[in-house]
Amino acid sequence: MKFVFFGAPGAGKGTMAARAAKEFGLPHISTGEIFRAAIRDGTPLGRKVKSVLDSGGLVPDDLTIGLVEERLAMPDAAGGWILDGFPRTIPQAEALVRIQPEDKVIDLEVSDAKVVERLSGRRMCKTCNRIYHVAFMPPKKAETCDDCGTALYTRDDDRVEAIRNRLVAYREQTAPLEGYYRTRGTLVPVNGEPDADTVWADLRVVMAKLMGRKA
Repeated sequence: MKFVFFGAPGAGKGTMAARAAKEFGLPHISTGEIFRAAIRDGTPLGRKVKSVLDSGGLVPDDLTIGLVEERLAMPDAAGGWILDGFPRTIPQAEALVRIQPEDKVIDLEVSDAKVVERLSGRRMCKTCNRIYHVAFMPPKKAETCDDCGTALYTRDDDRVEAIRNRLVAYREQTAPLEGYYRTRGTLVPVNGEPDADTVWADLRVVMAKLMGRKA
């Protein structure tokens, strides 16, 4: 089955998509992580998108669509997938329909205040990419990764000014997708406000039902 995980920055799309991928045996395809890997590797794509991501903007549709189309053509995606971070615009959503139409869109609903709280406290490990939060999921030793001992850092797009820019971009360019998917009849709302374990418990039941499995 083909799922799109939809919601504002900080809604928990990546966290929930990773859990769902493991639970239901579907590849988790994150455009954000693909972009960040390109930036770390210094690829031409990475250089193009770095300034956009750092300021909280959106990568141009043509680059994003091409990257996603290439990824969905890989063998592991033949039996279904979970898309995280794509589509973000109506043209991207229309392109996905042409490439491989979604079956359901999981809409993780969160307030702007919750977004700021979550993202401004997020910390990442440069070595193993593990994600922490200063309040909700802190490392055992302050600012240090539990797994590899690397110093944690705050992504440029998780700084307060960038978060505000990301929310403006989201409201202007991405939020209209809610109406688009509602019209298509594929939108499935899920409350994303509670803690991660509570959200996952609800989401697991929803996805199992959609896939015809026992929760």
